[in-house]
Amino acid sequence: MRGDSSARRGLAADTGLAMLVLVVVGTAITADLGDGSSGPGVTAYAFGGLFSVLMFARRRWPVGTLLLTAGALIVYYRLSYPPIGLAPPVAVALYSAAEQGRLRWSAGTAGVLLIVSTTQRIMEGDDVAYLLGFETVTSAGLMATAIALGDSVRARRGWRAELDRQAHAARLERERESARRVEQERLRIARDLHDLMAHTVSVISLHTDVARESLRDAPEVAERSLAAARGACSDVGRELRLTLNALRAGDPDEGPAPGLDRLDTLAATAAAAGLDIDVRISGPPECLPAIADATAYRVVQESLSNVLRHADARSVRIELDYGADELLISVRDDGRGTDGATGNAEAGGWGLTGMRERLSLLGGGLRTSSPREGGFVVEANIPLEEHT
Repeated sequence: MRGDSSARRGLAADTGLAMLVLVVVGTAITADLGDGSSGPGVTAYAFGGLFSVLMFARRRWPVGTLLLTAGALIVYYRLSYPPIGLAPPVAVALYSAAEQGRLRWSAGTAGVLLIVSTTQRIMEGDDVAYLLGFETVTSAGLMATAIALGDSVRARRGWRAELDRQAHAARLERERESARRVEQERLRIARDLHDLMAHTVSVISLHTDVARESLRDAPEVAERSLAAARGACSDVGRELRLTLNALRAGDPDEGPAPGLDRLDTLAATAAAAGLDIDVRISGPPECLPAIADATAYRVVQESLSNVLRHADARSVRIELDYGADELLISVRDDGRGTDGATGNAEAGGWGLTGMRERLSLLGGGLRTSSPREGGFVVEANIPLEEHT
């Protein structure tokens, strides 16, 4: 529909221009203002019709239309028909060629026409002063105006096309950025759920083992362990509800994200599972950005989960060192460590991988080691300023 409408408008414009050229040229032929012309005739009017018909070919063949119009105009004057000027028959052809990027053809054809016409008129004895001072200047001005108008329309069309391309590129970039953010958010939620479920399942497993072993001999211990397991289930249920509510609302950040303000609760949960927890904080505590605060909490949570599941440890020391530009986190246990004591536990599973990814997004890093004296150490650094 849009293409048909554009074609109809183009045909209407070409028809209007053809009629205008026919009327102007036909009027000039009829007026016969030149001296020594052969007078109006059928052939002269046929040339006027040719100039008019060529308007319908100017869009598809701009250079051909321009050259044919210029050639016909030269032949017309060689046959001594009534003067019709240079600009009226050829102005639209000059405009069309310039509009479609054929600026050199337009300027060159206009220059050749002016030179040929002026030379012929001088040889025929026309007044040089009048010819060069008025007629040639007027024709040159009209031709230059037609060429400049066509070139400006071409430039404006190109400018608009460039703006459209830039807008399209910007729209694609926004879509890619949106997709990237969605992917990052999906990974963040996956990490959160992994950390949450791994930690909670470890706590529940340990407490149920304690309850099973002490059910007959120490019912009060079994009761406390079952209560702790029940509390862990309640906590994980609450966080899962917050996550689902945020996803349904379309805002993954809805609801308070866990931070270091809940470190005491996290340590108490691990202590209730049978670990001796020692928390040490050095340096003036800083108010971390929300994402950095949540990342620090998840690092400690995942480290404790690994201790509960794999380390067979009795005690854990958690150290937070607030420096001038970064927070250093260290979680060290006295368990069996890793085989080989290589210093980098690359095969640490999804938990360590998730921690590394979280920290790298903030410009921080993660280091794991198994010292010779035993145990396992997780060290992380988090910049106190937001990473860009």
